[in-house]
Amino acid sequence: MPVDDSALFDRLARVRADVLAQLGRRIVGQSDVIERMLVALFSRGHCLFVGVPGLAKTLLVSSTAKALGLDSGRIQFTPDLMPADVTGSEVLDEDRGTGHRQLRFVPGPIFTNLLLADEINRTPPRTQAALLQAMQEGHVTVGRQTYPIGTPFLVFATQNPIEQEGTYPLPEAQLDRFMLSIDVDYPSEAEEVQIVERTIGDLGPEPEPVLDRETLLALQALVRRLPAHDGVTKYAVKLARATRPGPGAPDVVRQYVQWGAGPRASQFLALGARVRAALDGRLSPDLEDVRRIAPSVLGHRVIPSFAAEAEGLRAKDLVQRLIESVPA
Repeated sequence: MPVDDSALFDRLARVRADVLAQLGRRIVGQSDVIERMLVALFSRGHCLFVGVPGLAKTLLVSSTAKALGLDSGRIQFTPDLMPADVTGSEVLDEDRGTGHRQLRFVPGPIFTNLLLADEINRTPPRTQAALLQAMQEGHVTVGRQTYPIGTPFLVFATQNPIEQEGTYPLPEAQLDRFMLSIDVDYPSEAEEVQIVERTIGDLGPEPEPVLDRETLLALQALVRRLPAHDGVTKYAVKLARATRPGPGAPDVVRQYVQWGAGPRASQFLALGARVRAALDGRLSPDLEDVRRIAPSVLGHRVIPSFAAEAEGLRAKDLVQRLIESVPA
């Protein structure tokens, strides 16, 4: 490894510890959620946080933006939100002296580094689709012009899984843009006591930036240059392909899965395993890194069949069975 890369690699582990310390000022527990979020962050991947209200999903995203020194924006998705409210729109300007008129683009809140898409499933698919080009290409097209958003650009979205009134399911094309879907669970009893004690008194200091934008971009580029074990890549591909019904698929897939994951799942499994290892101070990932990241990569890409729904099996239940049935 070149000297510069070696120094950056050492910096990555320190940044991880520093970010965790800053988030600990406001966030209690949720260690697994934060670990997966950091994997997505340094992979340049988008995240979908799924959990009931009151679990600090929004606070986690805003605190992360502050700890990383990033520009951040928030869009509260509602049923009446329009695509232009996300991307921006063209307005007609008139020069009062000459009477000359011209269109001027006014950027929307999507033009930021870390975008919080709050309750993303509360807006119709037409407005959800305003994110598709930006999430994939980092650009926004309005009229005949295409505008770059800049780097880094990450979408961290939240979704309430239990409320169905006034919500719209995310299309598969939208879900596939998210690298990880992270389940945010209830805190333990001890953690909840700490949350209550902390929030009814002085909230404490705000998170402080622990790195700048240029360093973050350098670390994101570094993890893609790290060596990957050939067996890890092949196992990631094997695991993703095993989710697709057809000849040779595991019994659980043939019986309970309607549609499996596409090639993006293979890419995100391999990349996520590499980043997870790097954050842990290891140069090369192993198969356990793939298994640990697999539920968040595959859970929102596997579509259960009617037979699975009839037996009360969720996508994440099927993914767990799949991981156990696919040999390394």
